[in-house]
Amino acid sequence: MEELIRTVVAEEVLSRFGRLSDADISEKTGPGDLVTVADRNVEERLTEVLSSMAPGSLVIGEEAVAADPGLLDSLHDDGPVWIIDPIDGTANFVRGLPEFATLVSVVRHGELLASWTHLPVPGLTAVARRGEGALLDGAPLRLRPAPRSGVLQVASARPAHLTAEQQHRFYELAPEHGVKACASGSAGCDYLDVARSELDAVAYTWDNPWDHAAGVLLVQEAGGTALTARGEPFRMNQGVVPFTAARDASTARRVAELLAVPLPSATPSES
Repeated sequence: MEELIRTVVAEEVLSRFGRLSDADISEKTGPGDLVTVADRNVEERLTEVLSSMAPGSLVIGEEAVAADPGLLDSLHDDGPVWIIDPIDGTANFVRGLPEFATLVSVVRHGELLASWTHLPVPGLTAVARRGEGALLDGAPLRLRPAPRSGVLQVASARPAHLTAEQQHRFYELAPEHGVKACASGSAGCDYLDVARSELDAVAYTWDNPWDHAAGVLLVQEAGGTALTARGEPFRMNQGVVPFTAARDASTARRVAELLAVPLPSATPSES
């Protein structure tokens, strides 16, 4: 699987990195929601191969769901379901920035079984299998607990992609709780940074499976924890947001408590 992903991405993504023309880029739902010819080609090629790898399997890709949202209903089918994000961080890819990833995972009955996180520019590939741990380029990944003191480094959505209430929670209340929020350009890259103990946690307000399935399993199999703002274990595509994935249970609880902090009745713009 790793070689398949590397080959397809090298041919469709790396060959175009820094060389995209205006004709290669378009918008899906509005300004800033970008898709490129590379996104579409990677998804089409992986879909063709993956659907034939496991009898009765289905494929859910980000671009396919954009065209047919009903595909998400297949996540809880009896057979295996592949989930593809052809380029996680398309805006970075378009700008010529290296922080983007290709994400593939497989689920059955809504439960994550395995995932692959490939960062094309540095050439890194992380693999996670439920109950078997996580590997980065073949070497075991095992998280180190976050420091008990000091400020937690947490990646979240860019402020422009959050509501006023969410901006207040993530970027204004966070310092009071010992958390420094930084804007995420690629969830896949940030999950890998957590799994490598280079970032303390991520916190997100949406649960699109192509953005989070691979990374959540990677962090969990590396020894981390994923929790909702209610302090409950995070389950993919259950509509319970915001949520966090963190280096250890203590860090996850600290971030979950931040996400659950009661907010004033007035929004930041009204105060």
